[in-house]
Amino acid sequence: MEKLLIKNVVVFNTSSPVEIKRGVDVLVSDGVIEKVGANMEPEGAAVLDGKGRIMIPGNVVGHHHYYSALSRGMILPHTGSQKDFIGTLQNWWWKIDRALDEKALYYSSLVASIESIKAGSTGVIDHHASPSFISGSLEVIAKGMEDVGIRGVTCFEVTNRNGGDDEERRGVEENVAFASFVDEKRKENPRYLVESMIGAHAPFTISDGALSLLKGAVEKTGRGLHIHVAEDSYDTSWSHHKYGKDITERLESFDLLDEKTLLVHGIALYPEEIERINSHSSYLAHNARSNMNNQVGYASLIKNVKNLILGTDGCGGNMFEEIRIAFFKGRDAKLGWWPSDYLGALAKGSVFLSKCFGNRIALGRVDEGYRGDLVLLDYKSPTPLVEENAATHFVWGMDSSNVSSVIVDGKVLYDEKRFIGLDEDEIYSKAREEARKVWSRADSFK
Repeated sequence: MEKLLIKNVVVFNTSSPVEIKRGVDVLVSDGVIEKVGANMEPEGAAVLDGKGRIMIPGNVVGHHHYYSALSRGMILPHTGSQKDFIGTLQNWWWKIDRALDEKALYYSSLVASIESIKAGSTGVIDHHASPSFISGSLEVIAKGMEDVGIRGVTCFEVTNRNGGDDEERRGVEENVAFASFVDEKRKENPRYLVESMIGAHAPFTISDGALSLLKGAVEKTGRGLHIHVAEDSYDTSWSHHKYGKDITERLESFDLLDEKTLLVHGIALYPEEIERINSHSSYLAHNARSNMNNQVGYASLIKNVKNLILGTDGCGGNMFEEIRIAFFKGRDAKLGWWPSDYLGALAKGSVFLSKCFGNRIALGRVDEGYRGDLVLLDYKSPTPLVEENAATHFVWGMDSSNVSSVIVDGKVLYDEKRFIGLDEDEIYSKAREEARKVWSRADSFK
């Protein structure tokens, strides 16, 4: 049995009920927290000195695009207009994903995983697209996740934007094949860290035929659907024009709304659509930074969503930054939410990630029976840190610079701000080489 004892920490449980415990030790056995107590000295346990630091359950990135890792600072001299949302997609993001090949995808997965871990995110839910490399692409992403050691979920976003019905079919086949791959991996190793969902881009690039295929994939694999909805009013208008239905009504007609469904953005949804989402206990990921960057508006109805989580939509894996900006954007929009509301949404990401793993694992608390996905923060509070103000400390004070150690499934991946057994310099050097190739290919597309 693998045992890890983390000595002398201040436990800060970020999910409800928020809890502060001082001067405790945490024992993790075979990836699961066995005991939280004081003055423990179990035989045969590796020991990590917590040095009185704050321990939180690892943050979860509720929606990410790993392929965006090689887009930072991208130079496309010959790109077209980005005057609106569709122009941004066509002349930026859809050129990037078309330019990805196997090697670029692997290094984007490594870099995105590394940056998430360094920011205190132990879990990530990825949404992938690479139209020029579909079959086998998800296994490449999974390998990057495995090689870093992060807990991850990924899927392929089904779309008809490049190749019509054939592209949709191939995307569905890749989702189903990867789910089968994960099932086999889990037979070999029940603690396998990667899971699958059934991905789809957005309703305006998905035919009814594809929705029928997606329904079949969900039923066959037992996984949930991961899809953008109403990121811009264009998506909503398209659904009304083409199908005469609200977006969520269309999804519901194919039985694609349930407690395993992850909808993303929801900016242009109507109040009755939020009610429909809630009636199915589906989840919605809010991505404040991405929404501002794409100038698509504010998702003011998030306050009515029962199962709200926070994502980045490809803006890295730093949930400290995401929650802070989401909070300030909400204040600016007079949403009426407080730090505790956003911390609650962040914590629900762990609940949904557990669902992705079929509830075989429990995530999101430093308590007995929960998985050992843990983060140590070297945060020196200038004021008392108590349960009544802990959420405010999290949003206003704590950030990724405080992350000193990260543990996933009971394994120490990152300690004293250094990775164990991972050559960051070499990975980043090779990533830069691949990024240049991706940029060149993307710039050549019409």
